[in-house]
Amino acid sequence: MSDSQSFTFKAETKQLLNILIHSLYKDKEVFLRELLSNASDALNRFHFEMLTNQNVLDPEVELKIHISVDKDERTLVIQDTGIGMTKDEIIENLGTIAQSGARNFIEATRDTEVDISQVIGQFGVGFYSVFMAAEWVRVTSRSFKPRAKAVSWYATGEDDFEVSPAEMNERGTKIEIKLKEDAAEFADETRIRNTIKKHSDYIGFPIYVGDSESQANQQTSLWRSARNEITDEQYNDFYRQMTMEFEEPLLRIHAVTDAPVQLFALLFIPNKAERGMFSLRKEDGLKLYSRNILIDEYNKDLLPEYLRFVHGVVDSEDLPLNVSRETVQSSGLMLRLKKIVTGQVMRELETLAKKDAEKYIAFWEEFGVFLKQGIASEPLETEKVQPLLRFKTNLNAETWSSLDDYVERMQEGQKEIYYIVGDDPRSVVRSPHLDYFQSAGTEVLLLTDPMDSFMLMGLNKYKEYELKNVAQADVETPEANEKESEAEKISEDEFATLLERFKEILGERVTDIRASNRLSQSVARLVDPDDSLNPELQRVYRYLGQEYEVPKKILELNPSHLILKRLLAEKADANLQKEIIEQIYDSALLVEGLHPDPSSMAPRIQNLMELLLSKGA
Repeated sequence: MSDSQSFTFKAETKQLLNILIHSLYKDKEVFLRELLSNASDALNRFHFEMLTNQNVLDPEVELKIHISVDKDERTLVIQDTGIGMTKDEIIENLGTIAQSGARNFIEATRDTEVDISQVIGQFGVGFYSVFMAAEWVRVTSRSFKPRAKAVSWYATGEDDFEVSPAEMNERGTKIEIKLKEDAAEFADETRIRNTIKKHSDYIGFPIYVGDSESQANQQTSLWRSARNEITDEQYNDFYRQMTMEFEEPLLRIHAVTDAPVQLFALLFIPNKAERGMFSLRKEDGLKLYSRNILIDEYNKDLLPEYLRFVHGVVDSEDLPLNVSRETVQSSGLMLRLKKIVTGQVMRELETLAKKDAEKYIAFWEEFGVFLKQGIASEPLETEKVQPLLRFKTNLNAETWSSLDDYVERMQEGQKEIYYIVGDDPRSVVRSPHLDYFQSAGTEVLLLTDPMDSFMLMGLNKYKEYELKNVAQADVETPEANEKESEAEKISEDEFATLLERFKEILGERVTDIRASNRLSQSVARLVDPDDSLNPELQRVYRYLGQEYEVPKKILELNPSHLILKRLLAEKADANLQKEIIEQIYDSALLVEGLHPDPSSMAPRIQNLMELLLSKGA
């Protein structure tokens, strides 16, 4: 055709096509699943357009998908009455592919264990799967825009594709496929119907096959069906079709309410928090329907942000059909829907925690950080989230405990919940701040996730118990089980001399240096003066990078520690004494996670080794 134009596929798209055309695949019908999914998306997009725009081509035409086959010619035709494409859109949508999607798909296929048919849709390359079954493909489309002209796209899977004007009176897209000999089974109506039943039964528009006027898909809104009529397999199939995730969800929530609003919801919590390249989901948010009609594909107003990992569908009879996205977002009804949906999710999580602790821990390890964020960012939600929090402690470092578990194990007379904040789960248990609590057998929450510091800004009390940081200078430790150190302390006069030496060397880097009555195993610790920012805020500023400087703290020394006793004996070697004092201070900073440049300690450590070795020579 004289008006046709030839274009060359980009390099990564060529590589992708080569993989698809020559790959062995387990599930041949994957290409049909992908094409029907694309057709459904085109119909959904057109329906949404119609909510606010009546100036469209063929407004009365039924929204549907039609499939026809010809066994003799070995052809398959899929046609929808969706939104259609202009020339520019067909070149953009079919002639190119997002490079990241292509690269990620190509990378995934290097693993010989990967079943390509199971990951195609996850990289935005679904349409190209047609070339696993096709000798050639022709896509003819006409946009919903009244003045748009029809356009045709043709390719054989080689390096080039062709775009030309076309004759097409109706709105939508028609895909004509010349099947390869080893894919001739798809030129059979029974095979097509079975594939639709398996992969596309829940598509929200009728699919017709051949001359039959009956639908090949049941087009059932699963969320509107009675729970006792739905099998686990049906729930999981729906989840897979909606998300393209092939692991079963960790938890599903099927809720129906009549008051204060009528609502149908089918929600899923996935197995993993990380979406990455193995996810079809483009944004956070739930699908919002009004009476079975999709209004918003990624609605972010139905759940608080800290539950943004939840997938699913919410359908309300009370939403008007002619709303725009802006109207939905500003509607007072959304606040009521959000309250109901959030309540359902939180109740199901509480039930899971009580009935299946192992499964809940699997959830916590994936999504706990989101709940912590909820306490940090939404103070009004704190009481809802608190029962769902889990912690490890100094006395139970290998298992997760709830705040209720901690309270049940509190010592007699203990009035506060103690915690310590650190950077690393392994090192925080060696913190000098824990010396007294370890010896007294007092349980302390170990908070080592960066989000913990933010969470603590909103979590200062649980029930009648205040939360208290063991690192704060004014901590009131319980007197129960208090033991005097068995080690002999440095005399007061000698200790005063030692303090002066510390103050001389450290100068203004510390606000004070004093003896500690809380240290038993450690030589020193850093605590905050009364007028300083609390440790949580210090860490928040550090994480945010807001003009952070090492805060000036009080250095507390252990008068019974062997290092300090030996240090007194090194009066004649002022250089060695200075280096040891500097290292004690830097080590205390390091334990606190406050040292601005830990590598700067290396030369001093080397110098210390040389001085000690020279003394022994």
